[in-house]
Amino acid sequence: MLIFITIFTLFSNPAYSFWIWTPKTGKWVNPKNVAKESPKAQFDYALSFYKEGKLDDAWREFKKLLKEYPKSFEASESQYYLGLIEEARENFYEAYQAYQRLIDKYPFSERIKEVIEREYNIADKFMSGHKRKALGITLPVENPAIEIFTKVVENSTYGPLAPKAQYRLGLVLKSLQRYYEAEEAFNKVISNYPDSEWSEPAKFQIASCRAALSRSPDYDQGAAGEAKQKFEEFVRDHPDAVLSLEAEANIAKLNEKEAESSFNTARFYEKQRSYKAAIIYYNYVVDNYPKSVWAAKSLSKLQELENKK
Repeated sequence: MLIFITIFTLFSNPAYSFWIWTPKTGKWVNPKNVAKESPKAQFDYALSFYKEGKLDDAWREFKKLLKEYPKSFEASESQYYLGLIEEARENFYEAYQAYQRLIDKYPFSERIKEVIEREYNIADKFMSGHKRKALGITLPVENPAIEIFTKVVENSTYGPLAPKAQYRLGLVLKSLQRYYEAEEAFNKVISNYPDSEWSEPAKFQIASCRAALSRSPDYDQGAAGEAKQKFEEFVRDHPDAVLSLEAEANIAKLNEKEAESSFNTARFYEKQRSYKAAIIYYNYVVDNYPKSVWAAKSLSKLQELENKK
């Protein structure tokens, strides 16, 4: 046996050129894979690598602590530092996952407030266009901001970041043209955080989602009417809001859309030689949308049809 150990020692890795027998496990182990004698000693060892900027070594040692001392105070701190390391590596989704594990496994950690803020900032990065990557390759996955903003709200339902995260969740869904889900997210801002600064713009965004649905390929006339109504309510309730100017512009666009629809209906009847019905619709455009470009076109058509009655 002595000869075997001597030979093994000569040809082993110089950094860890020996193995040791541990009565606890009844196995030969490489000291490189063994945690220090206490969680504090292991944490200090891992932290020394982190402070020196040796992130790979620090990550390995923090992981080792979590495995050997999962219920210690130092374990919660190690989980926190794993998130910091992934952020430093710009592995933002992995950083979010590390922070979320801290929240799930160590809910009494003094780091909770900070990591929720870090999760929010990571979601903001994805919302701003950062792509999730693995092995340097951009992955064609759904925007992780949806998952992360949702978690921020769950982690602190009535915390300071919750209403803003809920609102931005709606914006992400809207940018992906998931208008019904976006509208639901904005409605939660209004119902759950009615006194927050995000309640007012959420009302505008709901109207904007309705308007977007009215402009979709499967044109929804009902959605257009609802959108205009909600924009009008917003302007009435918040006349001095900056968004009211945009709401008024949207109302004008919706009026143009409605006027165009009625004009096209009139054109249909005209082509069918149903002149009386056509005249009714042309007059409707003139009376209800006098400022639209379709009102002038309708007046021109009415003059032509006078000779065809």
